[in-house]
Amino acid sequence: MGKLNIGIILGSTRQGRVSPQVGKWVKKIGQQQEDANYEILDLADYDLPFLGTGTGQERGIIAWKTKLASLDGFVFIVQEYNHSLTGALKNALDSAYEEWNDKTAGIVSYGSTGGARAAEHLRGILGELSVATVRANPTLSIFTDITKSKVFQPADYHTNYVAEMLDQILSWSRALKTVRKS
Repeated sequence: MGKLNIGIILGSTRQGRVSPQVGKWVKKIGQQQEDANYEILDLADYDLPFLGTGTGQERGIIAWKTKLASLDGFVFIVQEYNHSLTGALKNALDSAYEEWNDKTAGIVSYGSTGGARAAEHLRGILGELSVATVRANPTLSIFTDITKSKVFQPADYHTNYVAEMLDQILSWSRALKTVRKS
């Protein structure tokens, strides 16, 4: 079947965000397994207009949909803001539909409660986009895994849980790839 292509989506566009550090860490863990190609997708690199304010044919939307269509699965790096996911991520999710269908996603979340509320909100949205989410959900604490100067320093035990999540993503992505081909 060949290597799968997995996109690691950074769910924040804020200045000073930690998601690029978390995304690089997840990518490094994935690359050690050598079962897939991992690519970081930074929402800040796509000029996505707010849903309903454009024609849907803007360059950013076309580039976003094209990139999503080329992927077999996703890892969402989700930070909890106001007990939910960011507006930028919600807008990116809503800016495509078929490109998400019959694919798999894992969620790495962080926040004061490990980002659990944002992860659960995201699961509901992904279900409506026909994305199967895996059970493993590494949760990172802003109190123990991120320093006050916003340096990401995860506890060692998180690495195994991320690897487990990636294994689940790859298993489901292989299975769902056959659904997309039929």
